[in-house]
Amino acid sequence: MLPIYAQVPQCELCNTTGGELVWRNADLRVIMVNDPHFVGFVRVVWHEHVAEMTNLTPAQRHMLLDVVFTVEQVMRDVLSPTKINLASLGNMTPHLHWHVIPRFATDVNFPNPVWALTQTQAAQTAQPCVSKAQYDTLVNALRIALWA
Repeated sequence: MLPIYAQVPQCELCNTTGGELVWRNADLRVIMVNDPHFVGFVRVVWHEHVAEMTNLTPAQRHMLLDVVFTVEQVMRDVLSPTKINLASLGNMTPHLHWHVIPRFATDVNFPNPVWALTQTQAAQTAQPCVSKAQYDTLVNALRIALWA
């Protein structure tokens, strides 16, 4: 159950965890996104419904980015991706959250953005770039790093 903050009824991130919960504190949560083409995709979600980084205090911004950078470092250590994409778009869901996405030269959109249309043939034949064992190791490593 999510903490009670100022919530917006139609906001998905106010009303659901948004994925597999890895870790949370009083202000934010780290979740694994269920995306078969981008296994290992993580979101760092601010609990309270705010839209922009500047809605936060400087200390809150610092804490949020420390978590984003911790997720990125653990992802690099565990998965050794070709690149990590960091994004805080929120165009479709104007609730402050960061995407931390491991990218591999073999993923269905590489080197294009993950939100670009995939090539149909590539999407149909693509194998996950992250194994189940790697995924489990990433989740465990994130929990250890974030509790430290």
